[in-house]
Parts: sequence; structure tokens; C-alpha cells
Amino acid sequence: MNGTTHRRAGLVCIALALLLSIYSGRLIHLQVGKHEEYSRLAADKTAKKKVVRAERGTITDMNGEVLADNVPIYAVVADGTLITDRPKLAGILARHLGLPEKQVAERIESTRPYIVVQRKVAAETVAALKEELAAERLRGVLYEREPKRNYPNEGMLAHVLGFLDSEGRGIQGVEMMMEPYLRGEDGFIYTERDRTGREIVAYRGLERPARNGMTVKLTVDMGLQAIVERELDESAQRLNANMITAVFVRPRTGEILAMATRPSFNLNEVATAPVETTKNRALIEMFEPGSTFKVVVISAALNEGVVTPESLFNCEGGRFAYAGKTLKDVHGYGVMSVHNILVKSSNIGCAKIAMHLGGDTFHEYIRRFGFGERTGLGLPGEIPGIVHPRHRWTALSITRVPMGHEVSVTPLQSAMCMSVIANGGNMMLPQIVRSVVDGSGREVVSFRPQIVRRVISEETAAKVNAALSDVVGDQGTARLARIPGYRVAGKTGTAQRVDPKGGYTPGKYVVSFAGYFPANNPEVAGIVLVDDARTPGTSNYGGTVAAPIFARIGEAMARQLNLVPETEESDGTTIALVPFGPGMN
Repeated sequence: MNGTTHRRAGLVCIALALLLSIYSGRLIHLQVGKHEEYSRLAADKTAKKKVVRAERGTITDMNGEVLADNVPIYAVVADGTLITDRPKLAGILARHLGLPEKQVAERIESTRPYIVVQRKVAAETVAALKEELAAERLRGVLYEREPKRNYPNEGMLAHVLGFLDSEGRGIQGVEMMMEPYLRGEDGFIYTERDRTGREIVAYRGLERPARNGMTVKLTVDMGLQAIVERELDESAQRLNANMITAVFVRPRTGEILAMATRPSFNLNEVATAPVETTKNRALIEMFEPGSTFKVVVISAALNEGVVTPESLFNCEGGRFAYAGKTLKDVHGYGVMSVHNILVKSSNIGCAKIAMHLGGDTFHEYIRRFGFGERTGLGLPGEIPGIVHPRHRWTALSITRVPMGHEVSVTPLQSAMCMSVIANGGNMMLPQIVRSVVDGSGREVVSFRPQIVRRVISEETAAKVNAALSDVVGDQGTARLARIPGYRVAGKTGTAQRVDPKGGYTPGKYVVSFAGYFPANNPEVAGIVLVDDARTPGTSNYGGTVAAPIFARIGEAMARQLNLVPETEESDGTTIALVPFGPGMN
């Protein structure tokens, strides 16, 4: 063999080696690099991709009491390729599922591999069905878990919790607000079945486990919530009112402790509930606040230093002509101090204080107290209320706005306004969620108390607190708001119901009491609002209707919270009162 032949043989060997290397590289690429891709393609052809549904997260109150969770229900599914005795199977399915046997027989007559026989089947029914089918050695029935949202307390806290749509998404309340944390993330698994119908897991490397939703812990105390709900139930029945709502907060932190509205509805039967009963009136009910709004003008004037609690104003004997109209008081008062103008709830006195303060400054404080904007609570549907721009005020506005006319507010806004006085002058961000916890118990999100802004000084808040405490005293308009053993501070409000077509509805009133307790160290602040109570005679006032409800709720809350009783002299101060007759405003 000559040299040329040797070179040719060497080239052939090299070519073969290169070719084998290419084939080997390709084989390695297909078996290793493309393993996952081709495994998935194989799974798609030979196995079924099954979605593993994530469990929706739980909602609890501040103490861990479960308010929303999931109960296991199932879809009963038949595999027509595995059924051996259709008549017998149809009879057993019909009996357990409560369906006509003929209907079931028609459904499972098909040889399709996936036939939904019945959805929303209880776990107990599935267990009994499984047992009988196993005893009868019948194959071809599968069970798919479909958790159902459950609200153990039914209608309690319904407007806050909200509910889900048919796709399992939150569409109201906390369920909607915290949807990203509650919904979780579905997983999947590829499965096959053997010839007996038993499920086998294939391609385990392609599994993705479901990530369940997280636990959302609220600021609500269900012990306090139960107190509010019981009282609203009783009051709604006794007063036959169009609507009653109540909001109670912790003034130092802005945490919502309880929130309820009547009429209400059962969260487990929301499909049959009238739409009007599902609305959270604490956030969407817009009303003229009446005399509870006088806190704003008094606080503003004191904070700006244009008046002191002892400054005197002539209340004109109950009739004050201004801008072609006459402003009236319920009672005819003469010269009164700023302190007593708030205690007696004089419309004329507050109008004169507003005029002394000035419209621009007054308007600024209205906004600083949070009116005309959403509170930032985060629950869906909240409205900002109505505060007209300063340039739209008429000549009369400076006398009407101080008494709570020409503005519209929500119950939550009123509760947060009263909290400003109770906590020493800060507007707090109201909060309904305390924290979010994942499946391992790790706190993922924590919501801390947040000051939105300082509205008035601590000194001003103390002066207003002194007057509001006397509102609930012997000479004030809210004597019925007293809580035995505790000093209460607050303000009554009575306003005609606004007619959507314009003006006011004759004989229809929205009455309220907004306050806090204990007055010297406030732990709870809130409001009770009653729309169109059917009361005898002319007794439909904030002081006679809403104040007693607040007092009954407050007394029970004080016991629940183990608040230490106080005496009238516990703060060491005494305020002299001018002996005018009590009003009912």
C-alpha cells in the first residue's frame, strides 16, 4: 500500500469520526438538551395535563378567628372509556347525587373520556359514593376537588368581607381588595390512567405544585363586631329605619374595629340577596352631616387663634338675618362662649365663628379634616363625598356649611374626623387589614399605623375635647350617649334627607351621633347613623335616636375591652356651664 492509499484511508477515518461525532452531539442534544421539551410533547400526546387548583387564602379577624375559608366540594366525572356496567352505575349515581336515573343514564351513555355528571357535590356524598362503587367493583367514576368559599359567620361583617363571582374572583370588600394575596396560583400535573381506570402520575419532572393563597388578617375584632351587629339588629327592628350604619375605630392607629350596616345579607347565599342589601353604606352613603360638622369650624377657629373657648358671640335670641335669609336655632340663646356654642349646638353661634374665621381658611380646614376626598381605606366603592370648591360658595354658604349643610360626607369620614380630636389632632389613615401571612406562617406584608397629616394642635384638640365631653353632660344635646362609669365625648347631628331631585324630603331625617370614649384616654371612636327612623311625634333627633344606640354599643364594648372605669373627676378639671336649657339638635 503506497502513501497515497494511506492518506486516503486516514481521511476516510477522520470523516467517519467527524460524522459519528456529529451524530453523537445531536443525540446528546436531543436526549439531554431537548429532554424537557420532548418530554412535554410526549406528555401532551400520551397524558392529560391536569390543573391543580390553588386554595384561596383565609381571612381572619385580629385574633385569628376565621371569617372566610374553603369547604371541599367535588365535581363527579365519568370516563366513558372505562365504564363496564352503565345501567347499574347510573342507578347508584342517581341515588347518591339526587338526580333522575334516566338523566344520569343519558349522560354516561357516551364513550367520551370526560363527562361531568354533577358539580358542587359535598365531601360526605363523595365518600359514600366511593365506598359503594368500590364494593360493587364499578369503574369509570372520577372526583375533582373544587373548593367552595365559605363564610362561617354568614351575614356578620358581610359588607366588609365581600364575596366572589362565578369564576372565584373577589368582586367586593376585602375579597376584592386583597385579591392578589388571596387567589394563589394554580399548578398542574400530567396524568395517565391504567386499564383499570386508576390514575398514574407521569412525567413528574414537569409538575408544578399549586401555590395556595395567603392568610389576610383584619384589624376587626369579632367580639366588638358582634356587639355592633346585635345592637343594629335590635335597633333596625325597633325603629323600622330605612338604614342604620355604624363604624368604630381605634383613634390612635386608625384601625377599624367594627363596621356594620342594616339591612344586610348572608354571604353564603349572596346569589339571592337584593343588590341594595349588599352595599357597604359606611363607605357609599352620602349625607349632610348636620351638627356633627360643627366640630370642624370650632376646631379651625381655635387652632388659628382667632377665638378662645371663652370668646363670646351673640346668638341673637335664636334668629339671625343674613344675606336675605333667617338662620334659626332650636332654642333662643343670647351671648354664649365658643365652648358653650358647641355644647348647645348653636347654628347662629357657629355661623358667626365661621364668618370671623373667614371662608378661605374654613374651607381649607374642611379639606384638612378629610372631607371631599376618599379616606384611603382601600375597600372598593368608597366615595369622596361632596365639598364644593370655595369659588362656588354663595353668600349664604358661610352660614350654612358650619352647620353641616351644602356638604355631603360618608359615615367613615365622620368617624375619622372625630378620631382627629380623640387622638390629639392627627388624621390617621384608616386600616382594615393588619397583615398578610404566607403558608409557612411568615408575615409577608404588615400594615403599620400611618399619620396622613396633622390637622390641629394637641392644645386645640384638648379644648375641643372638653366641649365635646360637655355635649354628653347634663346641659348638652347628647345626654343619652352616656356610658355608665366612663366619660363620653361627641356630637349629635340631625339633617333632613336630601331629595335626589333637589331640595329636601319633608319629614325624612338622617340623624347621627359621632363620639369617642373614655373621653380622657380614648380607646374607641365611631359613629352611629340612622336614616328615617319611624319615631313617634317629633323625637327623631341625633340626641334621642342615634345617641342611645352609641351608648349601648359603647357600654358593651367597654366590658369586652376590659376598660378601667373612670370617675367624672378623673382628669382633675371642671368646666362651668352657662345654665341654658338643653337642645335636641
